Amino acid sequence: MKIKILLLLLTTAMTGCTCINKDTDETDYATLVNPLIGTDYTGNVYPGAQAPFGMVQLSPDNGLPGWDRIAGYYYPDSTIAGFSHTHLSGTGARDMYDISFLPVTEPLREAEQPLGVHSRFTHDNEYCHAGYYRVHLTDYNINVELTATERCGIQRYTFPTDSATVLLNLSKAMNWDATTNTHINIVDSCTIEGYRFSNGWARNQKVYFRTRFSHPFNSIHIDSTKIISSNGEHHIPGIISMRFAIGAERQLTLCTALSGTGCEGAALNLASEAPHNNFDNYLQQTHAKWNEHLGRIEVIGGSHNERVCFYTALYRTMIAPTLFCDTDGKYRGPDDRIHTANGWENYSTFSLWDTYRAAHPLYTLIVPHRTGDMINSFIAFYKQHGRLPVWNMWGSETDMMIGYHSVPVITDAYLKGIGDFNAEEALAACVATADNDEYRGIGLYKQSGYVPYDVEDKYNADNWALSRTLEYAYDDHCIALMAQRMGKDSIAEVFFARSRNYRNLYNRNTTFMQPRDSKGNFQPSFNPDEYTPHICESNAWHYTWSVQHDIDGLIELMGRDIFARKLDSLFTYSPADKKGLPIFSTGMIGQYAHGNEPGHHSIYLFNRIGEPRKTQYYASRVMKELYRNTPDGLCGNEDCGQMSAWYVMSAMGFYPVDPAIGEYEIGSPLFPKVHLHLENGKTFTIEAKGVSDKNIYIKEIQLNGEAHTATFITHNQIMNGGTLRCIMSN
Repeated sequence: MKIKILLLLLTTAMTGCTCINKDTDETDYATLVNPLIGTDYTGNVYPGAQAPFGMVQLSPDNGLPGWDRIAGYYYPDSTIAGFSHTHLSGTGARDMYDISFLPVTEPLREAEQPLGVHSRFTHDNEYCHAGYYRVHLTDYNINVELTATERCGIQRYTFPTDSATVLLNLSKAMNWDATTNTHINIVDSCTIEGYRFSNGWARNQKVYFRTRFSHPFNSIHIDSTKIISSNGEHHIPGIISMRFAIGAERQLTLCTALSGTGCEGAALNLASEAPHNNFDNYLQQTHAKWNEHLGRIEVIGGSHNERVCFYTALYRTMIAPTLFCDTDGKYRGPDDRIHTANGWENYSTFSLWDTYRAAHPLYTLIVPHRTGDMINSFIAFYKQHGRLPVWNMWGSETDMMIGYHSVPVITDAYLKGIGDFNAEEALAACVATADNDEYRGIGLYKQSGYVPYDVEDKYNADNWALSRTLEYAYDDHCIALMAQRMGKDSIAEVFFARSRNYRNLYNRNTTFMQPRDSKGNFQPSFNPDEYTPHICESNAWHYTWSVQHDIDGLIELMGRDIFARKLDSLFTYSPADKKGLPIFSTGMIGQYAHGNEPGHHSIYLFNRIGEPRKTQYYASRVMKELYRNTPDGLCGNEDCGQMSAWYVMSAMGFYPVDPAIGEYEIGSPLFPKVHLHLENGKTFTIEAKGVSDKNIYIKEIQLNGEAHTATFITHNQIMNGGTLRCIMSN
């Protein structure tokens, strides 16, 4: 579909109010996005400006540390201490906030550290949509507007007078982040460059920048900051104060390019993507890019709030992973060396424990060309690091979470015929990663058929032995599928056998997956309700179903009656002490926790035992109750798009229980009609005739006019185009 982009963006100089021309009947998808959804409660998201999959995430920071402010911004707060260029979308990790600017007027409003210089603001004077953020700084009477290209953040400040002061805080660090070194260089009368190095969740992070101002400096003052490192005490540039005469227009525009390679890379990115100071032009370009990306799924009908939730969710699936290379292809690898991506673009920020489940399968439908680049990024990471990424960002491996979930992403793409990548290299990387005996109990897993909960290793501080076993078994299944398709029968045989290791943790006496020790004994005094160190951010109620690759085998192992009763109980047996639940157990329906990812597929398992009405009931209930157009409208961490990808896929009416086999279990479509506009030029339409708040059950399914009796559809059926017609009933 060719989308007519709404090109006219009129910005009022005095108010900074952005207006969209509505003279066309085409949907302006970008303005349906509400980035404030999830900025309260546990969503941990940021509301600022970003291009699709952009390296820059330009967003306000409240200036205070804490769990609620992991993304820099927390809706109940009333302060802004800067607008920084890097953020994480809905993670549990507290890092980034690099290259933070703040416009001010005298006198400064300053509090004790860690807040420091800041301004108050109100939500009445705040507005945002995809690619745009605006706020009024109450204490300084300054309007701030933000937009972004892929590698540049663009800011426009409207001051109350014809003079302006801007602070750049290179030493600002919050949460896990710690500044290790900074540098500032005055390039010319309008341009500065430098870097901020830090250690935190991203190890040895190096962020280089170049900023061009629309007016020349009147003066620049640099305050130094003392830091203490292993090399002793030294002073670095901390806060840089810049003064400008801005004339009668009272506006100052900043264009800041980032790079991981050096100041030269930042200069190249600035020249390539932000060569002028026309804020409205950049906003127009980014607005058009978001409309093009969001318009790949065209929703017809539903309420306004449902459409806002849908397009906000779709937007959130496309702000991570992030580009991590300069416009010439250069990037810093995990070996701290500069490499060049030839014919592809390098990506980082892969929250793979989360996103392999639904976000990456979604990309194969809406942005398959990016999927190929992401896999080339995986292969390059393997060559430079010795294993595939687990959770990487800014070229660094964080080793957060478990599994080797680059594998299902690679396998899924390969089996779907997506991406120009070397399959031989990809399979070799998968096998080498899965055979890294020294990493997180893999050697023990291979030896015993499970990870014993009573044996520690240097990567095993969190233990999570049961979860590791089940995650490894799933990834091994994916390796086997890819090897089998490639004719590597000996490899396939080994990994098919390993994929059955999940059976070693099933205890027929308790009817749960249960941790075992190095002698083969099941954990004594086992309580499936408890959150123990042996199960990752979950309990046995959640992880017992983590056998996405062999649901039929799990049914056979448990017995159909036990499987069915236990699956029912998952959603009806409530925790005894809801107040004592850990922070990641949110969005609870019985023991099911939608606020965390391990159980996201569980709702769709009713299909496999002939009870699709229960899948339809719970899928509809979660969409309607746990996703809302409010600041607290996410029931758990966004986790770089997985929470939103579940909603996008489910609202279309299907979900990938096994993310690597190209099958999508049918649920309950939310909208009367959805057009999925594919990169191959075809359109796949999902119709839900008669759908309503009560009509959530599917009475009959037709695929291209013929009766469809399977509880799933295939990737190939979608890619061939056509219509899936669901007759809905109460």
